[in-house]
Amino acid sequence: MTAAPRPRVVLVDGIPMSGLVAQAEDPRAVIVAVHGGATSAAYFDCPGRPELSLLHRAVAAGFTAIALDRPGYGTSAAYAGEFSDPARRVAVTSAAVDKIVSGSGGAGVFVLGHSAGCELALRLATARDDIVGVELAGTGLRYSDAAKDIIASATVTNRPAGLRDLLWEPTELYPAEVLTGALSAPGVAYEAEVTANWARRDFPAVAAEVRVPVQFSIAEHEKVWQTGPSAVAAIAGLFDAAPHVQVNEVPASGHNLSVGLTAGQYHGQVLSFIEECIAGTQGRDRVHVEAS
Repeated sequence: MTAAPRPRVVLVDGIPMSGLVAQAEDPRAVIVAVHGGATSAAYFDCPGRPELSLLHRAVAAGFTAIALDRPGYGTSAAYAGEFSDPARRVAVTSAAVDKIVSGSGGAGVFVLGHSAGCELALRLATARDDIVGVELAGTGLRYSDAAKDIIASATVTNRPAGLRDLLWEPTELYPAEVLTGALSAPGVAYEAEVTANWARRDFPAVAAEVRVPVQFSIAEHEKVWQTGPSAVAAIAGLFDAAPHVQVNEVPASGHNLSVGLTAGQYHGQVLSFIEECIAGTQGRDRVHVEAS
């Protein structure tokens, strides 16, 4: 019998950090999942659809899975003004993970980041010495032509026309219940700076410091980022210190991979990659494209 995901709140420097945790009794490793903008930890535990939940799938496979509300979200929302410094965000997140695990973490920590959460996930992967691998999805280096003006005008208080279509089209790829706004949460002011500097400056700089295997997943119907061969090759090339970079194409999927109808398939691919990271069985080719 596996443990169902449960809400957890831990105090870090007096700040309550919240999330959802599925705790394995003797974990093979710990998965830390970092959600994107204007949502919450619930993104990784699709409401009413346990078969699409990363947390359910992970704990059934013997992993402890932690979906944290990013700093400024959930119970830490009242302290959002304290998180403009990326180092501060990493520190409180890392401390929250340690407090939640509080015992054996198995082989180590695997970090999964989605969309705007890739910034924190990637920084976390370079800040800890127990990281075994990284999964990134919903991010990139160059916006699609359709996304450029829309993203440029988006703020915490302004949701420009067309933004929802970028994030949630085609709608038939998602359960009806997730299209109602059930996963929505207020954004955080510091995200404007993250968005402004991510693709141009921070993604290349932080990726160059990653020294563990990386999987980069691409939704077939990704509308925010360019995902053509040259764009993907440029992203893979950022990780020149990583021992292995694997590109994973997910068919019949949109930007929000972890709550789409193919989320079960996607999460299975992530878990397979974690198995490779733990076993150290990555191939010698630095970039391997897998379409499945």
